[in-house]
Amino acid sequence: MSKFLMAVLQIDSQADKKANLDKVGRFIDEAASHGARFVAMAENIHYCGPKDGVFASAEPIPGPMSEFFAAKAKQHRIWLHCGSIGEVVPGENKLYNTTLLYNPRGDLAARYEKIHMYDVEIENGPSTRESDTKKPGHRIVVADTEFCKVGLSICYDMRFPEMYRIMALQGAKVMFVPANYTLFTGKDHWECILKTRAIENQCYVVAPAQIGKKPAFQAYGRSMIINPWGVTVACAEDRETIIYAEIDPDYVNQIREQLPSLKNRQPGAYVWPAK
Repeated sequence: MSKFLMAVLQIDSQADKKANLDKVGRFIDEAASHGARFVAMAENIHYCGPKDGVFASAEPIPGPMSEFFAAKAKQHRIWLHCGSIGEVVPGENKLYNTTLLYNPRGDLAARYEKIHMYDVEIENGPSTRESDTKKPGHRIVVADTEFCKVGLSICYDMRFPEMYRIMALQGAKVMFVPANYTLFTGKDHWECILKTRAIENQCYVVAPAQIGKKPAFQAYGRSMIINPWGVTVACAEDRETIIYAEIDPDYVNQIREQLPSLKNRQPGAYVWPAK
């Protein structure tokens, strides 16, 4: 295994899909010119606008957006993690929230549909139901790369630790958490949850986030890369930017040998409680 440079794009996506993708393209070009071998971006990278544009901005896969990302990966001969986009589901009135991963040849190496829907209904308070417009996926995805195995997740998934433990047991050494996180929860939960996922699974966590004012909330930003010891090795300022960090898969092996919590598991003692 070899070390490689990871780039994370923190971008303020808005309602203009073309402008968003043009900007993403420029950021990818900049990251590649800086020597990044792997570039990752945030959730809803194509569109963060009013609800009435959510379906209009979505596309089937393959489609123009996926072809754009594939061409960028091939152009720069990089691994490209495409955050997430709205994917049209044929015959249904709901979309998938989908991550695409392209290899340096521009081939689709993996895809993941967000599993956990952010459905929150507070009595006499706010109500948010992601499942009104999104269809949940049902597969946990770990993908092979030339560097190491990587695990795919999206935003709200981060609150479900069993998902990340499964990815670790399937060999993932880097786990991606693209997000469009709110300032309200982000200021208290974002970094501490991400660090916990890194520490308990002894892996790198790569978390590209949206920044800026969205239609319903202020996005928290603070995109970050956390190492297997739980140290934040790169963190974005409160602006559109690119952060970089060296990823060392051998360091994951070292940490897992020195503190063998994954080996010390006792699966026979773990029984899910009755509903």
